[in-house]
Amino acid sequence: MLIQVQNGDVNGLKANTLPAVAADFGGIASSVQSLQPEVQRATITVTGVYGLDASTDQPGTASTQFFCGSPVVVVNFSNLPPGKYALALMHATGVEKPQQVSLVLAQSGGRWLLAGFFAKPMITAGHDGLWYWVSARKYKQMNGRWAAWIYYRMATDLLDPMDNISSPNLQKLQQETDEVKPGDFPSDKPVTVNSAAGTFQVTAVDTTTAFGGLDLEVHYSPDPGQAAQLRDPPSARKQVVGVMTALLAAHPELHDAFHGIWVHADQGTASLFALELPMEQIAASR
Repeated sequence: MLIQVQNGDVNGLKANTLPAVAADFGGIASSVQSLQPEVQRATITVTGVYGLDASTDQPGTASTQFFCGSPVVVVNFSNLPPGKYALALMHATGVEKPQQVSLVLAQSGGRWLLAGFFAKPMITAGHDGLWYWVSARKYKQMNGRWAAWIYYRMATDLLDPMDNISSPNLQKLQQETDEVKPGDFPSDKPVTVNSAAGTFQVTAVDTTTAFGGLDLEVHYSPDPGQAAQLRDPPSARKQVVGVMTALLAAHPELHDAFHGIWVHADQGTASLFALELPMEQIAASR
C-alpha cells in the first residue's frame, strides 16, 4: 500500500480499500496526492504492527479500546464495526520532509484491506518532536510559558502518529503540556495586548514555516479606528509592529524560540493587512 502511495497509484490503493471506505475515498485520495511528492524516494520502515480483534464486539458499540504491547499502547476507536483489524505504523525517511504514516487495516474476505489512512510530518523547521519536547522543558524552567506551551504542542503533534493513540510517553508529554498552559494565551476568547501603538485584541496564535523558518503566526482584530489606520501603509506597518513588540515585551522568550512573527489584522474572515518580520528587524523597529 505504501508503494502505491509512493507511485501515486490512487486507483490501485482504492482497489485495496474496504468497500465502505472506498465509497467515500476523496479524503484519502487528496492525502495521497499531497503526500506522494514527499515520500516518492523515501525509505519505508515499519515501526510497529498491532492486531486489533473486535470480532466479539456488539454492533453499535460507541467506543472500543485496544491495549497493545509492553509498555502498553492504547488505541481508541469510535463506532468501530465488529471485525478483525490491524494498525501499521511506518516512517518514510531519507527525504527532505520525512513523514509518519499510519494505516488501519480490516480483514475482509480473506484479505487485509485499507480502512483508514493517516499521515503527519516527523520534522518541523528542521527539528523532530523529541527536540521540541526537550526545548519545551528548558523554556518551562525559564518560566517562558508561551514558548513552552507552543513547543510542547508541537512535540505532541510530531510524536503522536494518530490522535487516537496513547502511550506512557505520550501521557507524560500531555501531563507536562497541561502544567504549563498559560492563562493569557488566546483560545476561546481574545487576549488584550498593550503597546505604545495602542491596545489590541489578539484572537489567535499559532506557528508557521511559510517563510522558511519557524515563525509565530498572530491574528488580531482591530477596532474601527485601528482598521482605518490600516489603509495607510506606514501607519499599518507601525500598528502591526506595535503588536509584535508588545508580545515580545510580555513574553521575551519568544525572541529566541522563533525566527520571526507574522501578524494578520483581521476583519471577520478578511485580512486587512499582514506583515512578517524576523526578530532582529522587530527589535530594530522598536
